[in-house]
Amino acid sequence: MKYVSFFTAIVASLCMSTPSFAAESLLDTGDTAWILISTALVMMMTPAGLALFYGGMSRYKNLLNTFAMTFAAYCIISVVWVCWGYSLAFGTSHGGLVGGFDFLFLKGITIHSVTGTIPELLFVVFQMTFACITVALIIGSIVDRMKFSSWIVFSVIWATFVYTPVAHWVWGGGWLAKLGALDYAGGNVVHINAGVAGLVLALVLGKRNGFRKEAMFPSSVTLTALGAALLWFGWFGFNAGSALEANGVSVSAFLVTNTSAAMGGLAWMLAEWFHSKKPTLLGIASGAVAGLVAITPAAGFVTLKASLIIGLVSGGIGFFSVAILKHKVGYDDSLDAFGVHGVCGIWGALATGIFANPQITEGAAGLLCGNPKQLWIQFVSIVATAAFTAVATLLVVWVTSLLTGGLRVNLEDEVSGLDSTVHGERAFDLEP
Repeated sequence: MKYVSFFTAIVASLCMSTPSFAAESLLDTGDTAWILISTALVMMMTPAGLALFYGGMSRYKNLLNTFAMTFAAYCIISVVWVCWGYSLAFGTSHGGLVGGFDFLFLKGITIHSVTGTIPELLFVVFQMTFACITVALIIGSIVDRMKFSSWIVFSVIWATFVYTPVAHWVWGGGWLAKLGALDYAGGNVVHINAGVAGLVLALVLGKRNGFRKEAMFPSSVTLTALGAALLWFGWFGFNAGSALEANGVSVSAFLVTNTSAAMGGLAWMLAEWFHSKKPTLLGIASGAVAGLVAITPAAGFVTLKASLIIGLVSGGIGFFSVAILKHKVGYDDSLDAFGVHGVCGIWGALATGIFANPQITEGAAGLLCGNPKQLWIQFVSIVATAAFTAVATLLVVWVTSLLTGGLRVNLEDEVSGLDSTVHGERAFDLEP
């Protein structure tokens, strides 16, 4: 009888283990290896690529503060995401608006859990890097004048109440996904979201002291160009990795990402050359980033020819937004987070509705492939994202201001520079 009981216990334990074995049998080591690499590439984009890109454009006295805000954003959102952010974005949907609390502190997700053909823990970390860079992008609108303590509080609240709902709408099975909106790697979720939030925050904070009255030179265009190059490199993980498989779609996304970035850089360079008679390195780098932004929502849906057009237009409208529109309207978007990410993100989302081709991804057809409804759906997704982000960001700003006693640094600190007054450091020690 003892042997029968022992045998029964063994059989029962094997049966209980079957789901893990079944799940692991779906795992593809090639896909897993590619997404591991892609995750590392996207991670590099925030504390390395974006920090250099933004830091080089900020004034010398605020270079380290820009780096610190970027690093802090990555650290903060890394923790927020695994504690509750992933659950709110990808948990059980509540009315298509936000996820539930299924995965708080990654509850129920083990090393045996599989999403598609990759470990779910890898999917969690891959999505985490997107959340991190989205929050960090907002910094471009408010450098030189926001309190570091306020930025920390804002990051936590904004990621929780603004980023996670929009991510759920599009990628977590929410209402925009059900509507049929196409956003391959973050046109709405990342770029429009961050661009609009940056503009709102910049308007609330007000203009920098001396804006349009004194020259505000970048601390190092060289650092900015290096940052743009690292962003370009990391973007291959951003876009091609969003296939979540190592397949033909990921290769196509890789190709069109590079092509759109190159066209964006050339278009911005030519527009600037014609407008001001000088093709600047800053302009070429900014144009490449504009092309990367615009192709992001479309990368897995469009052909090479479409990517040429998307990149060309993005460089042109990016230059117009930064060099002309901002100055005519008069708002102080310090490093043009809205002008590049917001505006070019909107163009990219619309372009997806125009150029999406079912030959790249089955079922994704845009205007030029006989589906004009897709362009309308893309328009609805843009308006919904921008409206929600604007209103929700205003509320987050209000709460943050209450909790931190105001958002803006005092005038003395702003004039002296935040590197020394906030962090007690300086970027370069050039004294003999």
